[in-house]
Amino acid sequence: MTRNGQRMLMLIDDEPAQRRLVAALAARGGWRTLFAGDAETAIATLGTQDGMQLDAILFDHWGEDADASALIAELRVRRPALPVLVVTANGSVAHAVNAMRAGATDFLVKPLAPERLLQALDAAVAGTAAGELRPLTEKIPAMLGFDEIVGSAPQFRAALAIAAKAARARVAVLIEGESGVGKEVVAEAVHAASPRAKKPMLTVDCGTLPANLIDSELFGHEPGAFAGAFDRKIGKFAEADGGTLFIDEIGNMPLETQARLLDALQTSMVHPLGARHAREVDVRVIAATNKRLVEEVEAGRFREDLYFRLNVVPVTIPPLRERAQDIPALARHLLARIALQPGLRQFGITDDALALLVDYDWPGNVRQLQNALFRAAVLCEGDALTRADFPQIATLNARRIRTPQPQHMATSGGVELFRPDGNLRALEEIEADVIRLAIGHYRGRMTEVARRLGIGRSTLYRKLGELGIDNAA
Repeated sequence: MTRNGQRMLMLIDDEPAQRRLVAALAARGGWRTLFAGDAETAIATLGTQDGMQLDAILFDHWGEDADASALIAELRVRRPALPVLVVTANGSVAHAVNAMRAGATDFLVKPLAPERLLQALDAAVAGTAAGELRPLTEKIPAMLGFDEIVGSAPQFRAALAIAAKAARARVAVLIEGESGVGKEVVAEAVHAASPRAKKPMLTVDCGTLPANLIDSELFGHEPGAFAGAFDRKIGKFAEADGGTLFIDEIGNMPLETQARLLDALQTSMVHPLGARHAREVDVRVIAATNKRLVEEVEAGRFREDLYFRLNVVPVTIPPLRERAQDIPALARHLLARIALQPGLRQFGITDDALALLVDYDWPGNVRQLQNALFRAAVLCEGDALTRADFPQIATLNARRIRTPQPQHMATSGGVELFRPDGNLRALEEIEADVIRLAIGHYRGRMTEVARRLGIGRSTLYRKLGELGIDNAA
């Protein structure tokens, strides 16, 4: 780290505009950026004082003629403990395999979303590499029918039954669940089981698009509609005519765009930005979010009328930690799909490895499990994945077990009522401790926490904000 506590990132990139963009994104997470325009400069810098202060390397220089694997290997030889993350515009699984086998810690695909970049950097520095392989692992064929989706937990099967029943109708479906639970997989199953299955299903991800481009992506635009709009663009609504439009992370949609979306849903007409006339479309909308939209409505961040328009059929996908019995079958299923990718092969998985995976709480859900399996399969030299192939998961499990309780907690798991001077603690402090205790006891299952505390989820989240409690407390 630098002297002021900021972390230092070396960015290897020969494009000045891209360097400025990445530096600005990294700065949001408290990173300072040191630039190297080519491999030779980067290697030379590693021997300087600045190089001694580095916390991570981000290599954005992959091309058909670039010997990226050799550079990564050289960087790892010179600085074995320094994480090396590779960024590319080419989301090739084969490139990911080569980079990781050369020693890359992680692999990201452009365009870089700020949250994903910072999560990948934080995970790499922490030595947990939680898995920013999402753009690559999502290239693994995932269009499954409802009968092919793995999972036998009652709560999960109940959610799938609701989605399957809604598939035959034209009504909107709202899928809620934590990041990585498989909301897009369920949306694809709904489309595949619908009368629109032979028509396209297109996706707009409001979580990765800049807010000012979501309008154009959905509805299209005419030349001159805004600064930089030199050509005509057909929006996803028009492209999906007759089929399905999946709007992911709709909770991130700006209020102005929400109003335009509501109008399109009510009238079946879309009006491209800058156009004189609207166009009629026949599109079935499936929306997904990792937020509780009802709470976003209460907070004034989401339109109530749009919420009710989208929430015709609500489907809530439970997190993986609430259906741990599904992990062994799910792991084998994902490994079979991973084996179809270039440069990979079929692997078995031992019982001790499965026990390790079952014991982990998977905050990144199925996506994180798939990323962990992908990483292990890339680096495994045997015929079956063992416990040793998941060092990050083993480390995270060990940290969770060793995490001590706060000193003001009694060893029995209770909450102290009195201060050391014999006076009662403030009610707000006691309430905060009770909520922390409940979150820990029920392993972050917020619905269960709220139920056991006898309050609604919206009230619970409001109290978390008021008391300054992280929901991972």
